[in-house]
Amino acid sequence: MTALRIVPGDFDDTRVVALLAGHFAAMRSTAPEESCHVMPLDAMREADLDFFAAWDGEDLAGVGAVKRLDEGHGEIKSMHTAAAFRRRRVGQAILDHLLSHAAALGLSRLSLETGASDFFVAARALYARNGFSDCAPFGPYKSDPNSVFMTRCV
Repeated sequence: MTALRIVPGDFDDTRVVALLAGHFAAMRSTAPEESCHVMPLDAMREADLDFFAAWDGEDLAGVGAVKRLDEGHGEIKSMHTAAAFRRRRVGQAILDHLLSHAAALGLSRLSLETGASDFFVAARALYARNGFSDCAPFGPYKSDPNSVFMTRCV
């Protein structure tokens, strides 16, 4: 893998659309609909979020976004690594970029919601290694046995 290039994502790029569609389908398969908080593409286009794509040459390696919840609090959304790039530190690179971006925005806290099932063990471990710890539901979320909420200072 060459050095990743992480740039603002293009919701009109067919490669990005395909990766997000796969992410959406995978997330929908892990929990009941009412417990699945994956953001559909149309909602991402309309949301107040900053979306990034990680590229290895011409290959899309992963995506991630920061959604502003209020002046000092943001949420990580749609972190996803393409299957061909898993276990190659793409998720770490995207997370590092999102943390730096959040700091540049002046956010003091980043939170996230992820799944509670075994499907999400690697994701929860990545976040924990990077200083995220379990927290109560935030923003519009409610307590749910299918969700894990995590947060950290930026």
